[in-house]
Amino acid sequence: MRASTLQQGIPYLRHAFVPQPVMGRTPDQLRAYVDGPDDVTGRPFMSEVINALTRPQSAQETRPQTFERSTPRFVEPDTEENLRQLFLDKRWTDMLPIILPTEERVAAMLKGSSRSPDTVVGQMRPTSTREAWEYTVEKVAVNAVMAGARPEYFPVILALAATGASARASTTSSAASMAVVNGPIRHEIEMNWGIGAMGPYNHANATIGRAFGLLSQNLQGGSVPEVTYLGSQGNNYAYNSVTFAENEERSPWTPFHVQHGFRAAESAVSVFGGCRSTAFNLGLRARHWQDHVRNMLRGLNPHNPPTFVLDPITAQQFIDRGSFDSKEKLIQWVHDNATMPASVYWDYQLIENYVYPHALNGIEPYASKLQAASDELIPIYQLEDIHVVVVGGETNGYWRIMGCNYHGTTSVDEWR
Repeated sequence: MRASTLQQGIPYLRHAFVPQPVMGRTPDQLRAYVDGPDDVTGRPFMSEVINALTRPQSAQETRPQTFERSTPRFVEPDTEENLRQLFLDKRWTDMLPIILPTEERVAAMLKGSSRSPDTVVGQMRPTSTREAWEYTVEKVAVNAVMAGARPEYFPVILALAATGASARASTTSSAASMAVVNGPIRHEIEMNWGIGAMGPYNHANATIGRAFGLLSQNLQGGSVPEVTYLGSQGNNYAYNSVTFAENEERSPWTPFHVQHGFRAAESAVSVFGGCRSTAFNLGLRARHWQDHVRNMLRGLNPHNPPTFVLDPITAQQFIDRGSFDSKEKLIQWVHDNATMPASVYWDYQLIENYVYPHALNGIEPYASKLQAASDELIPIYQLEDIHVVVVGGETNGYWRIMGCNYHGTTSVDEWR
């Protein structure tokens, strides 16, 4: 609770505590918590609540709150070993070894873009309630150097920074991000979209994704467990933000960035957040492939819409089995077939937390879903929230569905 209030920017908010966690407790157990003692003070819980609401505010609680936001351009000179330890102690790293961002290295990185070092790239914050921090091209370059990226990668990293989407978002569900690159830049910097593209086997993929994570935690005001990061389990995807290029050459469909308003000859990067659940399979069977895909979709949490990440072999199978000669036709089929009984849908905890209030306020289509009979099959996802990306080297027809939210597609060319 104290970490949550600090994260929200109200460190002196008064607290009353019940035993944790409350998830999974019965109504009788929860009632006993309310009627029982405060878990910290031992005094009656409701008395603590009333006391917190009615006692006069102290001088500390009423004084204006200020938060340190200065970010010095240089650190004091020291040995390489001591500087590396300083970066660790200050939590400026992802706890892996970094390239120290010397003035010379940052200057070399800045040559990867024509933009002025003091150009404002964007703003970012770890949660929707914290004040956004603003950052410049130079500050992004510092993090790109730390990640081990090369100057020719810098326009992609700047485009990621310009999205304002954090790769270190703080949510107790431990979400990570995914970045998909399209267009000629893939060839220019020798990204991987074939065998092992989503793994650790390509320098551009790995360091661009790592730079996205480092700039997020350093330029949004921090990402410190128990303070500004509350992911209960954490997420290994966050080390390189699942960064890869789309296999446009072997895809039977329109490239992802073209679907979202860019020309094929333009370079762009697309960002997805909330990556925390995955369903995978091998190919599409002739007899029950539709049932298999439906089962996979139901296996995801319904609060996270699906992005189909398909090896070209499986993309072709979706055409052969389902006659989906466009991504749009496959997306429509997914929308129409990703259903579950209304009572099951509304029983999911995240749906109750985040979707149910919209339904009560009359927001569609949630309000209509709430009126459905308990056994009526209702669509799980919105059509516009379902996406398809093609990547892989065709060693086999393995594919996956990533539960995640699409944030948007940004031009890379604008940051050259």
